[in-house]
Amino acid sequence: MPRFEPNPARRPALVAGASSGIGAATALELASRGFPVALGARRVEKCQELVDQIRAGGGEAVALPLDVTDQDSVKGFVHRATEELGDIELLVAGAGDTYFGRLYEISPDEFESQVQIHLIGAFRLANAVLPGMVTRQRGDVIFVGSDVSLRQRPHMGAYGAAKAGLVAMVTNLQMELEGTGVRASIVHPGPTKTSMGWSLPAELIGPALEDWAKWGQARHDYFLRAADLARAITFVAETPRGGFIANMELQPEAPLASDPADRQKLVLNEGNL
Repeated sequence: MPRFEPNPARRPALVAGASSGIGAATALELASRGFPVALGARRVEKCQELVDQIRAGGGEAVALPLDVTDQDSVKGFVHRATEELGDIELLVAGAGDTYFGRLYEISPDEFESQVQIHLIGAFRLANAVLPGMVTRQRGDVIFVGSDVSLRQRPHMGAYGAAKAGLVAMVTNLQMELEGTGVRASIVHPGPTKTSMGWSLPAELIGPALEDWAKWGQARHDYFLRAADLARAITFVAETPRGGFIANMELQPEAPLASDPADRQKLVLNEGNL
């Protein structure tokens, strides 16, 4: 006899930050695996394009507006998603962009915005879904962290502080949720080729790359793809009950030593922007 009732066949999922990058790829991957998905972001029209793609492939999805810095927006997103799809069985919290800048040069408002998005925003989402999960004695909350939280990187101090706080929050959740049937996990992407951060002007990104090289943090120019993270997040979500993946870190495989020398270091070029 199994120690836990298996997860239901139908597991409605919320994906925050689903308009692009890792969030968009995760929504598509989950839908392809049979999860009904509510895609949330400020750019809801981008989410709707993905919803149309999912539905065309036979999946179930809805696009809903979401601003994780606004408590009412988060509550409305969860409420509407529940009305459309049913009780939420899975949350993937990964909304937000990053901001490059030395800590002594950025403003307190810029610092606070990173904390609001990456830490407090993630808490708002978890806070909205966890009571129902605890009552049902099952559910998964998966947070998108960053390798920057594990190994801090210059010019990303605000982002790194917020993600380090997220690690502390998830660690506490894992202890506090023990025995409830609800699982909390965090997936840490290494360098990933998305628009996050790379849309900033070269005068901000260039100095960062130079300092990363100085500290041994720009060793090659291979990046993960958003789809790599989507597969990892889905793997965590689909782990059978009875165990859970507490922490996962993904890093891009380095180029082969026989590859051209210009692939062996990360430099600023049009391909990075």
